[in-house]
Amino acid sequence: MASNQPAASPSPAQTTRVGSPVSSSSIEVDTSSPPLFDRGVANDHGHATAAAFANPNFANIELVSRTIQKPRGKSIDQPYHIFSRCQKWHLVYLVSIAGSFSPLSSNIYFPAIDTISSELHIGPSLVALTITIYMIVQALSPSLWGPISDMSGRRVTLAATLVIYSAANFALAFTSNFAMLLGLRGLQAFGSAATISISAGVIADIANPGERGGFMGVNAGTRMIGQAAGPVFGGLLNSKWGFRSIFWLLFVQSIIVLMVLLVFLPETQRKIAGNGSTPLHGFHKPWLYYIFPPREWPTAKTTQSQALNLPRISFKQVLVPFKYLLQKDVFVLLSWGSLIYTIWSMMTSSTTTVLLHSFPSLTQWQIGLCFLPNGLGCILGSVCTGMLLDRTFKSVEKKYKEEHDLPATMSVHSIPDFPYERARLRFMPYFSLSFIISVALYGPSFELNDLRRYYAANLVASLGLQFMIAFTATAIFNINSTMLVPFGRRWSERDSANDRGGQGEKLFFDIDWDRCIIFTASLGAVEILWEVEAGKRSKPGKKPTWHVNRQHEVLGV
Repeated sequence: MASNQPAASPSPAQTTRVGSPVSSSSIEVDTSSPPLFDRGVANDHGHATAAAFANPNFANIELVSRTIQKPRGKSIDQPYHIFSRCQKWHLVYLVSIAGSFSPLSSNIYFPAIDTISSELHIGPSLVALTITIYMIVQALSPSLWGPISDMSGRRVTLAATLVIYSAANFALAFTSNFAMLLGLRGLQAFGSAATISISAGVIADIANPGERGGFMGVNAGTRMIGQAAGPVFGGLLNSKWGFRSIFWLLFVQSIIVLMVLLVFLPETQRKIAGNGSTPLHGFHKPWLYYIFPPREWPTAKTTQSQALNLPRISFKQVLVPFKYLLQKDVFVLLSWGSLIYTIWSMMTSSTTTVLLHSFPSLTQWQIGLCFLPNGLGCILGSVCTGMLLDRTFKSVEKKYKEEHDLPATMSVHSIPDFPYERARLRFMPYFSLSFIISVALYGPSFELNDLRRYYAANLVASLGLQFMIAFTATAIFNINSTMLVPFGRRWSERDSANDRGGQGEKLFFDIDWDRCIIFTASLGAVEILWEVEAGKRSKPGKKPTWHVNRQHEVLGV
């Protein structure tokens, strides 16, 4: 087909008839041509690989896409997942509530810093150390829970983390000294931190890339409800019943979520459950399914779950997330996200100390209310960015298909030159600039208090800037995560030695340790600086070589 010279007619087995998009005629395609099929043109989902699109013998990508034959025995119309959109939303909300324990446990603690310091007879710097320990464990624990989640399943791992988290909260309610507080806060972080990456893995299991942006935005927004409401409840509980009541609240909440999870959450790991049509067994099966099994499950007796054939967890798999830092684009995105997270966390963790210094008449309840702008900014930033990313991606996808005469139903996720950067990073410069301006004004907003002491407008200005910082920071986090997801998924699908089951999305949530480590290194400096201050007063249209290499690498070219 590619050559202008006459060639022998292919055998019937080597010829595929392709319906023309503009007529009812057929085109005979010689599928025996080595340049096209030497590496294959279809993946497991029936999409063309980069080798087919890069073949110079084909000028029309649509023609190539229509020559692809689905693997024998698989339905062409097989959905990515059998769950309806309503069922997907129910699971997204469930795992997002579980994922909210990580930010909730961190932020609900902040209004009680002064009370903890007084009751345990320790200085504020030691209380800040408990925050540092929490962040370190929170940063590193997903690297352990991530491989367990991939090998044993999401449901099993999420239940295990919630059991540990509940036990830590129960013990923290009886805290009597600093050593006990420090150790149990680390255990609390160990149980709660991985819920974020596991929830991201569940979303990746059930949602195709086109709808994933909205789910991820709502997932982050639901988690950020803890960011907003946590300090308010923490301030209220601390002012009425002391700081130990905070941990009683977390204990009760975690037990309730654990029970709901056991009843309703099915296993979604695609190597175990497939697209939801594979019958589940044992702990992978939710209690509800024993009464109301899915209609898609066969009524006849089924074989044992594929989970029995899953490989064992190894130390090498724990180190898998770290290797992605060697990639240039991943390193740049994570570095920028780390800096943003550091600044935002430093602002949040120092809020109680700064407010008590500038406005000493504030009560514990009022200090908790002062965290509301920060939390609301996180919620709105997550939800708005999720909707914005979905709309932008669909717009770029539609334009790309029109320019290349591709069918509307064709997936673009296997096309090497699809402009992911344009679809995902279009608004990154605007959010970044807004973040920088807000941070630049935040410090001087407290200095205004020196001009007119305890003036309420000063507090309003500072809290308004906290809202802007939280909104733009969360928007940047979501854009970074969504941009990194396709790379993680494709690397993971190609890495058969690690047998990740096509769930690389959560790998990048497993390596959020970079921003946490930077934050913990900066937190001590913030405390010292605050004490000192208190005492003193490329060419257009052409992609760089590394970018082209990255496209080929993630697509397996």
